[in-house]
Amino acid sequence: MTPSVSFTEWLLIAFTLVAAGYALVAACAPRPRTPRTAARDGFDPVSVLKPLCGIEPHLYENLASFCEQRHPRYELLFGVASAHDPAVAVVERLKAAYPECDITLVIDARVYGKNLKVSNLINLAGRAKYGRIVIADSDIAVAPDYLVRVTAPLADRDVGVVTCLYHARSVGGFWTRIGAQFVDAWFAPSVRIAHLGGSSRFGFGATLALTRDTLERIGGLIALKDELADDFWLAELPRRLGRRTVLSEVEVATDVIESSFGPLWHRETRWLRTIRSLNPGGFAFLFITFTAPWLAVGAALALYLPGTFAGTLAGAGAVIGAIARLVLHARGEDGWRAFWRDLPLVAVRDTLLALEWLAAAFGTQVVWRGARMTVVGGERAAAVEIGDSR
Repeated sequence: MTPSVSFTEWLLIAFTLVAAGYALVAACAPRPRTPRTAARDGFDPVSVLKPLCGIEPHLYENLASFCEQRHPRYELLFGVASAHDPAVAVVERLKAAYPECDITLVIDARVYGKNLKVSNLINLAGRAKYGRIVIADSDIAVAPDYLVRVTAPLADRDVGVVTCLYHARSVGGFWTRIGAQFVDAWFAPSVRIAHLGGSSRFGFGATLALTRDTLERIGGLIALKDELADDFWLAELPRRLGRRTVLSEVEVATDVIESSFGPLWHRETRWLRTIRSLNPGGFAFLFITFTAPWLAVGAALALYLPGTFAGTLAGAGAVIGAIARLVLHARGEDGWRAFWRDLPLVAVRDTLLALEWLAAAFGTQVVWRGARMTVVGGERAAAVEIGDSR
């Protein structure tokens, strides 16, 4: 006797097929390609702002990659809030190792709002000499042609901000590898899909390049003083003035250093709650991007409904989704050895992401650099309130 198929089972099959389709598009989505501009367009003088706070495992190496740029004229401004910050010693090492590089250490404790990173950037921007400005997080490593390539699109007056995607480097063991997959197998592919669909509503702290004119037109960095998602808003405010965001073809590297479950959970739920505050509708449908749980559902339905059209559909969705997820995993790994090493983590990664999404859907607080904050949605999401995390 052929089993009947309930509405719930059809709904689950539909979700499985959509999840498989999403994985297929994510696996095949091309990397961004920005239009080539004249080589001279990337050689205007640049001020690079690097806000620092404490020590990270590869801080010296990451900052040194900015000292090795093939650019004729640029300055590096490193900012800390205290002379006792251990990052000061790292900057002093850089100044000794790269005497030909224009490096300035700015020690300034002034606070302008609830986002301390933005306060740091405001203090740095006041010292910037040049008309093109690049802001990049401290955990970013770049290639020697980075500055030339990311600033070239700024020659177009219609461009407001140039931003970069990034790939993750795990610094440590199991949990950092799980965290790297968050970036490489979920976050970056979702941005590529959005970009492929024509969206440019993003801005990433890995790189935000803009002109001084654009910065002044949005009211300066002071306009971001209370924003948790300062990187998003630094790109969004110029968009509201009619200036485009360009997703650069340049891809930088970022370190994942959370070596235990707790810090990783806090970091990733912070990202997800920030997404929820900025785009509640998009956040609600993220559940379809967590591939492995839906593949398990599809396989279970295929076994439960053998010999039926519904069961065949469910099985086909599971197979197609599994192949696409393997391709997506391969795109995010550095060689076949890493592919096989981390393959058992795929199901763990997707399942953990689903659990974090559920947690992010019902909470409003995040932990960032030891401070507990409340994410506020609305027109200017996400304002923050800073308090002790203990």
